[in-house]
Amino acid sequence: MSTISPQQAATPFILIFDLGSSSIRTMLFDGQGRALEGSLAQYPITLNTTPAGASQADPEQLFDLLGCCIDETLAQMGPLTSQIGGVASCTFVGNVCGLDDAGQVVIPLLTYADTRAASEVATLRTDMSEAEIYQRTGCRFHPSYLPAQLRWLARTQPAEFDRVTHWLSFGEFVAWRLFAERAVSSSVASWSGLLNRHTLTWDETLLAHLPIQAEHLSSLTDVSQAQYGLRSEFASRWPALKNIPWFPTIGDGAAANIGSGCVSEAQVALTIGTTSAMRVVIADRVPPVPDGLWCYRVDCRRSLLGGALSEGGSLLDWLRKTLQLEQPAELNEQLSKLSPDGHGLTILPFLAGERSPGWVGEARATIHGLTLDTTPVQILQAGLEAVAYRLTLVFERLNAEITDEPALIVSGGALRHWPAWTQIIADALGRPLLISDVAEASARGVALLALEALGEIDLEATTPEIVSEYKPHPAHYTPYRQALLRQQALYDILLK
Repeated sequence: MSTISPQQAATPFILIFDLGSSSIRTMLFDGQGRALEGSLAQYPITLNTTPAGASQADPEQLFDLLGCCIDETLAQMGPLTSQIGGVASCTFVGNVCGLDDAGQVVIPLLTYADTRAASEVATLRTDMSEAEIYQRTGCRFHPSYLPAQLRWLARTQPAEFDRVTHWLSFGEFVAWRLFAERAVSSSVASWSGLLNRHTLTWDETLLAHLPIQAEHLSSLTDVSQAQYGLRSEFASRWPALKNIPWFPTIGDGAAANIGSGCVSEAQVALTIGTTSAMRVVIADRVPPVPDGLWCYRVDCRRSLLGGALSEGGSLLDWLRKTLQLEQPAELNEQLSKLSPDGHGLTILPFLAGERSPGWVGEARATIHGLTLDTTPVQILQAGLEAVAYRLTLVFERLNAEITDEPALIVSGGALRHWPAWTQIIADALGRPLLISDVAEASARGVALLALEALGEIDLEATTPEIVSEYKPHPAHYTPYRQALLRQQALYDILLK
């Protein structure tokens, strides 16, 4: 990622916080979207998971960690903090917690990976037309979205559910603690499954079938509409931040597109971190949603069309840990010498249920074809190829809705350290992958949006910072295509 020393940086600076599924961090970007050296503060987080499918966190604990990050970044920058012109943020989405009238957390923060609400999907489809809701909200009925989660909570935790008066994402929770105001950006709201993406209002028809009302949700705002005036305890703690604009939190996927320079239909962003996604920004029109994809919002003018997998670096880490494999350098060398799909394995990689393109929330991972000759490295290879096949299905649907022939821009930590995986994906897609130099695409994206809101930059002029290219091997496309069809046949047998 392009970095700059604080002494050479252009003002104003933007302080960002970024909540991911493995850490929370703060850092400064300068007026040209470059990260300031020495400004990063980061703490690891652990989501609480259970065999039953829970994935949740304590928002109060996350807020305390965020405060520590801000303290460290400001201390590291010293007098340069007087040049901070705004604060911006992104978080993994969706997520939601429930608060009572006194502002106490009643229901902890549920994440997109929580699959316990899968049983509610069928009843939602019985009660409403999923096709109509899908086109209005851009979201299928799925346990990762609020319609299913709210119904499940009301059914399984009725006493706690009835105490909740405010449902907030983590970004809203932070804003409520800092400003005593409840507002949510159209970006984060669009990930809930409750936002009418055409009118940018809460979908009244959908809410009529759910155990909440619009008053339980925050007021809607655009990402450029800032809040000012920290509450006294935080104003005294962070005097450099007390009177500057704090912009509403946006979804990390939208931020990653912007940060990697994918700001139009000319570029499709491929991001693999803990999870995986392929997305394109579409401005000044609200596109139809192809079956299997979703359509969220970047802001009031820009839509974000794409698909996401719950699998990415999480699958890679699980395979390495479970199979007790070597370090990336040795594994990359071994993987690069293996023939494509030369192991005879078929994997459905759904450790946390399926999102795009089939949306089977209760799906579980499957490895088919093991023999006495199967090696751990072959299982790893098959797992990485399995994710590549799912991404190929997403891209085919996405590409059909784009007017131009797009470039595929890659960002995310998982692929930077795993060139063999990057090559597998290029071969499966049959298209070149351009590698972005941006290491923290989400963080940079929110900084750029804040600079745009302040009138400091022209976001449409942003271009990707490309450092390398992975060209597909033509001979690998056919075996990978056959393997994709084999994977889909197993999927049809087990999950349809």
